Parts: sequence; C-alpha cells; structure tokens
Amino acid sequence: MPAQNIDKRRLIVGISGASGMPLALCLLQTLQRPEIELHLIISSGAMRVMQEEGGVSAAELALYAHTVHPADDVAAGPASGSWRNDGMIICPCSMSSLAAIACGAGVNLLHRAADVTLKERRPLVIVPRETPLNLIHLDNMRRLAAAGAVIMPFMPAFYTRPDSIDDLLRQFCGRLLDQFGLHGPVRRWRDEA
Repeated sequence: MPAQNIDKRRLIVGISGASGMPLALCLLQTLQRPEIELHLIISSGAMRVMQEEGGVSAAELALYAHTVHPADDVAAGPASGSWRNDGMIICPCSMSSLAAIACGAGVNLLHRAADVTLKERRPLVIVPRETPLNLIHLDNMRRLAAAGAVIMPFMPAFYTRPDSIDDLLRQFCGRLLDQFGLHGPVRRWRDEA
C-alpha cells in the first residue's frame, strides 16, 4: 500500500446515486492539481444514475482519481480514522446516503468514510440533490450539520452572470474548494480582481 505523500493534500470524493453527474465530473476536473491526491468512491446507486443520465461513465470519472475504492470494500483505507486525509466531499449526495450517514449506518464505504470523517473532525461537505425537501430530509441535514458537516446544496449564483451551465458548475465547484482552503475558479461578490 503506497504511503501518503506529505506534500499533497489527500481528499476523498464520494459520488452517490443522485442526479448530478455533470456536477461530479466538474468537481473532479476542478480538483486536478499537483498538490491534491484524490481518492474516489462511487456507490452502486451512482452507477445506475450514470446509466440513466448518460454523458459520463465510472471509467471516465476514475481517470481523475489517484485511487478508486470499491464502494463495497469497507476495509479500504478511508474506512479507518488512522488513514490520513484532509476531508471528504460527497457530490452529489442522495437522500438515502444522507440518511445513512446521519444515523451512523455505515453500510458501504462511502457511508463509513463519511462517518469516519465526522468522528475525526475533518471537513465533510455534502451536496444534497433533491427537491422539494420533506421534513425527514431537513432533519437529517440538521443532524449532519450539528455533527460538523457542511451542507451545500447546488444553488447557482446568478450575480456572476453565467453564460452557460458549465459556468454555473465551475463557480459552484470553486465554492466547494473554498471549504478546504483551496482556491478555485470563483467569481467573488464585489471582487474587482
């Protein structure tokens, strides 16, 4: 098993079975930096959504990762608090995965890695994809926020005057990187630079 390069930031990206594969692809592309070692977990639900949405495959997403961990391998590195990393983003996050994480049910590696991220007090950013939200969804988000997660639904910023969906995706992905102290392709409010 290769040791972590201490000059790199090790991030985990989880992709669960919610609509939003173009957002996941944009995030992986935005994280392509020499200082980032990217570890990817793709749930079985995400595999199904990829088939339905088309346009992106698990093999294509895997090209952006240093390592792809099978979602059913609960003995993989991200399942342990002693496995060093700098945090996790779940993008997109289904309500099913959100609920499993909120109640500590680590039924697959994505859920277990998120649970470990919380218990180790590392940044966990969750991008829920559902609308409208019912009280159960909201309560699960509240529980995760209280446990230390950042809940960051995909809500486009129109003050940037986007010309395309890609502009909206890039802006949002840049804001995700903000949560880890990384500079991304973000237009800032009232920032002339």
